Amino acid sequence: MSAVFDTRPCELGEGPLWHPERQQLFWFDIVGKRLMTQEDGAPRSWQFDEHVSAAGWVDRETLVMASETGLWLFNLQDGQKQLITPLEADNPVTRSNDGRADPWGGFWIGTMGKGAEPGAGAIYRYWRGELRQLVAEVTISNAICFAPDRSCAYFTDTMTQQVMRWALNAETGWPDGSSAVFLDLRGDGLYPDGAVIDPDGNIWIAQWGAGRVAAYTRAGQFLTAVTFEAAHTSCPAFGGEDLTTLFCTTAREGLDAATLAAHPTNGMTFAAPGAGKGQAEHRVLL
Repeated sequence: MSAVFDTRPCELGEGPLWHPERQQLFWFDIVGKRLMTQEDGAPRSWQFDEHVSAAGWVDRETLVMASETGLWLFNLQDGQKQLITPLEADNPVTRSNDGRADPWGGFWIGTMGKGAEPGAGAIYRYWRGELRQLVAEVTISNAICFAPDRSCAYFTDTMTQQVMRWALNAETGWPDGSSAVFLDLRGDGLYPDGAVIDPDGNIWIAQWGAGRVAAYTRAGQFLTAVTFEAAHTSCPAFGGEDLTTLFCTTAREGLDAATLAAHPTNGMTFAAPGAGKGQAEHRVLL
């Protein structure tokens, strides 16, 4: 059973990150250009002058944060940020979207057009000082996550309704060969958004417009679904002391005033205790 974790509505909630050292959830309101959290049960946020969307953790006080112009080191103590590398900084059409640290300490980040312009975005990996483009001509980058045995990465272009799987080099984490379709949701009319993987290798995928996070096995078989009181579920994250709470960000984007009045929890951030069990997020190594 899910419940509202944070009542602040986001136009486009995204990028939930459970910080394993701080035991604290961070997430983003992309359209609102803010990083959000709770500290001691009280709401806290940081405001920026550009879109921010995803993060990984470096240490207790430092995040790697993706924005529409770069990857940044962000200090949670003083709110200062320091540029690591530009990210499509010369392209005013795009912004960052989904991202996650990989098991080698790298950071994958997807971009997309601010108006979801077809093929405007891409997916990149930052590792050991190098930012390398991995996938070009992406419309809405999402579902970036990694198998617990380090064998593969997953990602999607939401508009294709297909989740891709890509073998990874065991030593470096760079992709080997070409990606292939892992999950085809076109027949179900579902749109995959953000995703996370549990220790058994099951992938938990938020499905935009369906009000749920659905879990699938490594073989692509449907396992279960957790529903939320919001139409646009955008990204899940396992957290809590024992990693058995499934958090989920949601969005108000595209919903009319009547829908929002009738269902004001749209855009809020949710928690579903006991929904499953996750794994700790990997540290970004710089």
